[in-house]
Amino acid sequence: MSITDDSTTAEEAAAAVTAGNESDAPPFSLELSQDQQDIRDWVHGFAENVVRPAAAEWDEREETPWPVIQEAAKIGLYGFESLAQFFADPSGLQLPIVNEELFWGDAGIGMSIMGTALAVAAIFGQGTGEQVGEWIPQCFGSEEDPAVASFCSSEPDAGSDVSAIRTTARYDEAKDEWVINGQKAWATNGGIAKVHVVIASVDRELGSRAHAAFVIPPGTPGCEQGVKVKKHGIRASHTADVHLDDCRVPGSCLLGGKEKLDERLARVREGKKSKGQAAMQTFEASRPTVGAQAIGIARAAYEYALGYAKEREQFGKKIIENQAIAFTLADMKMEIDAARLLVWRASWMGRNAHTFTNAEGSMSKLKAGEVAVWSTERAMQILGGNGYTREFPVERMARDAKIYTVFEGTSEIQRIVISRAISGIHIR
Repeated sequence: MSITDDSTTAEEAAAAVTAGNESDAPPFSLELSQDQQDIRDWVHGFAENVVRPAAAEWDEREETPWPVIQEAAKIGLYGFESLAQFFADPSGLQLPIVNEELFWGDAGIGMSIMGTALAVAAIFGQGTGEQVGEWIPQCFGSEEDPAVASFCSSEPDAGSDVSAIRTTARYDEAKDEWVINGQKAWATNGGIAKVHVVIASVDRELGSRAHAAFVIPPGTPGCEQGVKVKKHGIRASHTADVHLDDCRVPGSCLLGGKEKLDERLARVREGKKSKGQAAMQTFEASRPTVGAQAIGIARAAYEYALGYAKEREQFGKKIIENQAIAFTLADMKMEIDAARLLVWRASWMGRNAHTFTNAEGSMSKLKAGEVAVWSTERAMQILGGNGYTREFPVERMARDAKIYTVFEGTSEIQRIVISRAISGIHIR
């Protein structure tokens, strides 16, 4: 029946709408549940009252803010139970919501609290049930003695190009041990982590199709911190090289187990398609959450600039009364909200097993990262000379934002992923 059909009455149209609403499909809504709102407000309170007051100090110190991590552990924000609760949200939105609020407080401290989640995601996504139960709680330590974990993929010559990973893992069948050798670079919590998850090649000839993920237990000989990186932004988050020198781990530390790995390698050697690559599986799952972090930074800068513009006077009036300032703030708000919708869409799709081409996750991370850089730069411009000083927080926010167009896949890499997904062509 056409909507232009003159024989269609208003009553018939209303009945059709009612019938559609009574179908099995849930109604479309962007309204958060009460639980989601409550958790959002709880995390926001922690970010506002604990994280923000400590942000400038730990940025200057360039050290892991253990007292803040411990406070997060005490209230139940940092730990296996809380992360499991966030992951369990059937909408997939709780984790990005939590990350946005934490990073609204401060990105460096937020990364110190949430950096462990990447290693946890690798264990959860690739490990067996037994491995999940054994290793994930150890990633967090205890309330009295919190710990962090590290996901180690990048190397000095293998950043965006994960196929160039040179770290190797050789199986010692006599001892049922894996011997790992190599160097990892830019590892969040690298060297200070209780648990490291390392991506290594078990057969260099097969390239990235022979990558596997290994857990390095606490205190394992041969796993040591290298150079600590001094960074432009997120300076409260520890980043360092990790050296692996004849590092021996039990056979049980191969995530997913050797039988599963052998089956995958056999398929590859027969010329069949591999079912995913260890590092990329983790990055693809985490990209919407990383995008949410960038949104938190962008929102913090926007809100600060808005408040400043409503108070600052020049030429006898508030600067927000100038269209140049007002329109910039309007654009900032629009871009931030648009980026958040992309993040929420990708998070919902990933959680509910809908067709996920990787383009959705990449689009969300790409948009959010570039919006964060653009918004923080606009905030600095609105503050003028004040925006360039460390007396005002937008300078730190701008430094923190830049990493979101670089790590876990540069903006250029995200565009390659999106291009391949929409075209079916191997774009280089």
